[in-house]
Amino acid sequence: MNRRIIRHGFVLILLALITGLLLPQMQIPRLGLSSHTIGLLSGALLIAIGAVWPVFKLPEALSKTMYCMWVYSSYANWLGCLVGAFSGAGQMTPISSAGREAGGGAELIVAVLLISVALTSLVAVTLSIWGLRVTTR
Repeated sequence: MNRRIIRHGFVLILLALITGLLLPQMQIPRLGLSSHTIGLLSGALLIAIGAVWPVFKLPEALSKTMYCMWVYSSYANWLGCLVGAFSGAGQMTPISSAGREAGGGAELIVAVLLISVALTSLVAVTLSIWGLRVTTR
């Protein structure tokens, strides 16, 4: 069991619950609801990953990389949608934002966060699958 990643899961769930309370203050409430849902699901995923952590068989450096990728991608996904919801930056999330767009700075921040989520999630999942491979030693 990895208590650190489990703790991140509960922190993210707390942040997601607070996000849900702030929906009426957001420029794009539907995107805020996405942020709320992403935070809850990502938090639960981090808790699950932490619970099964000992079954991953990776070298120490790759284990640390996998940990960082899971934690970063979980927070960044929640934060990217939250920033978009408050700022009105919806270019990267056209379905949730119904095509709304904000100024360049807010759109850039959301784009960097969400694109980095795609990349880090891919690394995290790939390392997880590799760490679960069957070894015959």
